Amino acid sequence: MINTNSSGILSQFYFNIKESFKSIYQNSNFYEKKISKTFNSSFEYKPSPHLLSSIIKYQNKKYRIEDFAIESIWQNNLNSKDYEKLNNFFWFFSLDLKSSKKTTQTVIKNWISNNSKYQKKSWEFDLTAKRIISWLSNHQLTYEDSDQEYRSTFDHMIQKQTNHLLNEIKNSKEVENKMIGCAAIILTGLAYKRDKQYLVNGLNLLKNIIKSSIDNQGFPKSRSIRQLIFYLKYFIIIREWFKESQSLIPEYIDETIYYLGSSYAFIWQNIKQDIFFNGNYFSKNKEFDQYLKRFGYTFKNQINELGGYAILKNKKIIFAVDIGSSPNKIFSSDYQAGALSFEIFSNDKKLISNGGYYSDISNKFNRLSKSTALHCALTIEDYSSCNFKKDRNNLFINKGLKVTKKNIIFENNYWKISGAHDGYSVKFGVIYEREIEFYPEQMKFIGYDKLFRKTPNKKIKFNIRFHLDPGSKVMKTQDNKSILIEIDEEGWKFTCDNFDINIDNGLYFGNKNSFKENQNIFISGMNNQSEQIIKWEISKL
Repeated sequence: MINTNSSGILSQFYFNIKESFKSIYQNSNFYEKKISKTFNSSFEYKPSPHLLSSIIKYQNKKYRIEDFAIESIWQNNLNSKDYEKLNNFFWFFSLDLKSSKKTTQTVIKNWISNNSKYQKKSWEFDLTAKRIISWLSNHQLTYEDSDQEYRSTFDHMIQKQTNHLLNEIKNSKEVENKMIGCAAIILTGLAYKRDKQYLVNGLNLLKNIIKSSIDNQGFPKSRSIRQLIFYLKYFIIIREWFKESQSLIPEYIDETIYYLGSSYAFIWQNIKQDIFFNGNYFSKNKEFDQYLKRFGYTFKNQINELGGYAILKNKKIIFAVDIGSSPNKIFSSDYQAGALSFEIFSNDKKLISNGGYYSDISNKFNRLSKSTALHCALTIEDYSSCNFKKDRNNLFINKGLKVTKKNIIFENNYWKISGAHDGYSVKFGVIYEREIEFYPEQMKFIGYDKLFRKTPNKKIKFNIRFHLDPGSKVMKTQDNKSILIEIDEEGWKFTCDNFDINIDNGLYFGNKNSFKENQNIFISGMNNQSEQIIKWEISKL
């Protein structure tokens, strides 16, 4: 019998062999001939660069191309991030249009001179896709007033790189990269209209992305809020390219935007707050809202549950809970084990907060931010509700969970969200159920965390954490029965009878790839019963 470790070694062995053969093939003359089959087609549709303002970080200061060391720019030893920025050419969007067209085109000629044949580093899938989009979108500098020889070389290299994308897109593991690659292929098809196959292939790939990655309600199967917004941005950009090029917009693009937009309205526009579930942290969605308004996109959604999230709100309170099952492994690269965790906003200030997300997969904080302990939920013996396994530098779900018994009540004077999950059933034989009630007139939350065990043959330790915003102030009362919370001059009291409550220091990942110290309230106890209920309250003073 082959054990798990041996299976993993064999899997890595076969992967390494496959990558070796792939490298030999892509560096062969055969591959060079294959991707060099281009057509003598002219660059017709020239996309406006402002259509990309939802994804491009424009610099307030515009740079002139002359400010760069043109002759040596491709020969410097750069770190990986700077190398990516240089080779994806998105920095072209920050160039002053008064920059020299001749010099800009010389930069492209220098790149082509050094990279005309496939090279693994400079032809990485996402770099190539972004480079195509940038070269075509910045045509005022990259193409206008050029001679015929340069134009022929430019047209050939755009198509050659697009051929490479078409060859590689099925092998790309990251759905975001597939989306960017698909957008680049479609743009090439619109820009070079005589080559119908680019557009046909790009649209077929887009259909596959919709079918494989987005559920029937218009939410990514990853349940990632950030991925939802990423998809919406790119689908709108693609639609605007069709519109500007006076090409017929496929109905399924409009339909997908409608459903993604409805999900966006539910998760952001209805509350105008960032909720920290499954890879989310502070966003710049308000800037995206301005983009949507400028281009005439309006979305609405009045339901209370979508994508595995429940959100209830009135004028003063927002109450959000993750009541969704974990996604399939292939969609779990940014999933956090926070099932049944919750957040509370009071007068637009976050009273109870999950820990946020550290997105840099090379940093140890990434694994930490995926743990249940960084969420407002229950942990048993310091284990998370899901197991994660490393696969090619990233963490994916190895053992997931299912949420059942979901129930939502939303009345004027009474709210309730409840659910149960089986994340601790295999290891500890525990079904975890949570029920949280809110009484708007009293401004009081009452929670019931329940542990059900068929065979409580030994004691197990549990903790229930309630993370706080770094700006919160907390203090334990002298009788040790209550904890006072102050945020923006609002006072709240946390109580829990029959169990120990304490204050602990922690880490907060609310801003991208950075951390702050914060505090959390935690309930601790031991369980050796077939049914145990931990009741707690959060009430406004």
